[in-house]
This record gives sequence, structure tokens and C-alpha cells, in this order.
Amino acid sequence: MSVVLPSRGQTRRLALYGTEGVVGRCRDFSRDALIDWEWIPAADEDGQAVVEDVLLLVSEVVTNACLHAHGPQELMLHCSPDRLRIEVTDDSPVHPRPRPFAAAVPGGHGLVVLDRLARSWGSVPRGTGKAVWVEVAAPTRLQGTRQQ
Repeated sequence: MSVVLPSRGQTRRLALYGTEGVVGRCRDFSRDALIDWEWIPAADEDGQAVVEDVLLLVSEVVTNACLHAHGPQELMLHCSPDRLRIEVTDDSPVHPRPRPFAAAVPGGHGLVVLDRLARSWGSVPRGTGKAVWVEVAAPTRLQGTRQQ
């Protein structure tokens, strides 16, 4: 049975409280959504790489909210036939800024990962805090094929 996404896509939300185990919960939630949206199992190595990139991006954005904003408040995934948008909201109004890159220094590389793996990313004000968003192109075999 093939999943049919509406042309405007489908959104899933996970409310979050605290930081203990939150990265794992977000990865599990994202993995389950990717299974439902038929990104998993991947059809080929390229598709598997996209899935791994998505799970790493979720981990990075959630970890950044834990480290810099007292933890995330919500994870939102929006899947359309051509892309996946990941958003993590937190209560800090401070938007992410890249630090000077130093390969030998631990930490501070999360935004470099976003730059390299995401099609695009950014942040927008949300309430008294912000939402950090990341977009990834859908695997080629899924683009434009599952609409109603």
C-alpha cells in the first residue's frame, strides 16, 4: 500500500518538555514518520543517505535547543511530495549564529552540519522564542509521485 500525501503535505508535531532523553525521542518520532511517509525503507543508497541526513539534522537542531535554549518545546515535521521541513521551537529569542570553524575544538559544529546537509535552514521568531527550521529534498523516487 502506497501512502498518498495531500498536495499541501502532512504535518506531525511532538510536544517536548525538559532535556532528558529528548534527542532520542525526537529521532524515534522522526523515524516513525519517515516509515509512514515511505522514506524508510529506502529504495537505494541515495535514499538511505537522505534518511540518515534527516535523523542527524533532527539530532543537531534538538541538541542545539538543549545546549543554548533550555531545551526544545516542540518538534514539527512537515512532509510534502518534494521536501521535508523540520522545525524545533524553543523559548530563547537568540537566533543561531555560526562560530568560527576550528576542527580540533569539540563542539560548535552543528551549524556546519546544517549548512552541508540541508537544502536550506534558518530561524524565525515564534512567540517569545524562535523556531529553527531545516529543509531537505525528498528522495528522488518520491518527488511529485504521491499527491491527491
